[in-house]
Amino acid sequence: MEVHNVDMVMSAVSPSQYPTDGKPEFALVGRSNVGKSSLTNTLINRKNFARTSAQPGKTQTLNFYDVEDQLYFVDVPGYGYAKVSKKQREEFGQMIETYITSRKRLRGVISLVDARHAPSQEDVMMYEWLNYYHIPILVVATKLDKIARGKSNQAESIIKKKLGYDPSNSDFLFFSSQTKYGKDAVWDWIEAHI
Repeated sequence: MEVHNVDMVMSAVSPSQYPTDGKPEFALVGRSNVGKSSLTNTLINRKNFARTSAQPGKTQTLNFYDVEDQLYFVDVPGYGYAKVSKKQREEFGQMIETYITSRKRLRGVISLVDARHAPSQEDVMMYEWLNYYHIPILVVATKLDKIARGKSNQAESIIKKKLGYDPSNSDFLFFSSQTKYGKDAVWDWIEAHI
């Protein structure tokens, strides 16, 4: 998709605040600092539209970005960040669960993991949970430019094994915000799921 117009239309914490115009939605989930903002900015051809924060765990609401008046990207609070209190983590969990399990407009979830490391326990739990609800998943391994050439097959194997990857409900690809590698493939997946 060629993107020219993007608006951050709302931040929501409960269903009464979600958009009501019926556009398809794609949620982006992942640990704090995995590169959700970088992926979003690359997909929408902007430098700093989605803010990368110096403070991981800063996104505390579901942020809805209207892309070309055709669909929404929904930026979900990053998980796995220690400085957020246990109570706050539970509130985030409840907010995310309510959105993902009840939202009829949700067409798929882009689940980001760091290509340099095996997925965390939180990554695995999120993946298993999305699978349980039969939500189409695109696993995006970010920071491809930071792993040595020729090591991507090994990284893919480690990630898939740790996640318990299920090809019947998931797709996998690498992404680099530096080189834009994977950008078109992410858009292809999104367009296939609209």
